[in-house]
Parts: sequence; structure tokens; C-alpha cells
Amino acid sequence: MELLTDEEITAGLSSLPGWERAGDSIICTVERDNFRGAMLYAGAVAFVAEEADHHPDILIQWNKVTLTLSTHSAGGLTAADISLAGRISALA
Repeated sequence: MELLTDEEITAGLSSLPGWERAGDSIICTVERDNFRGAMLYAGAVAFVAEEADHHPDILIQWNKVTLTLSTHSAGGLTAADISLAGRISALA
């Protein structure tokens, strides 16, 4: 899988509200009403990620879920990261 250029990353992020670049990753934090809501959201993300065979790092802090995407095997951001971020954004 080929790494995206800076321009491709910027273009991809322009259609993904709430996602931002952090070095070789993109990150989004979603807030839910409570811990249960955060866990249900994380479960939905896991389902979508498993379907895509591409998995984010997930950090759950009571009612906040922080998702970090990067293609570790490629050493940075690829089209798979932008695509999965779009599918995850559709959950919200």
C-alpha cells in the first residue's frame, strides 16, 4: 500500500470533519453521553473496522472515544486510513 502525499492527506481530511492529522496518523475524538454510549460507539467502530480489515487504535475515557488511524505496515497514512475514517464518521 502506498503512502499518501501531504496534498492527498489534506484533501482527504477536508471531507472528514473532526479528524486531524497528527504526524503519520489521523485522530478523531468523539464524545458520548456516558460510558455506556462510548462503549457502544467503540463496538460499532470495531464492527466497521473488522469489515474493512483495517483497525484503529481506540482509547476510551469514560464518555470520550479517541480513534487513531495509521497504516503501520506502510509506515504512515494510506488510502485505507482515509476510507475507514469516512466509514467511521458516518456512524456519528
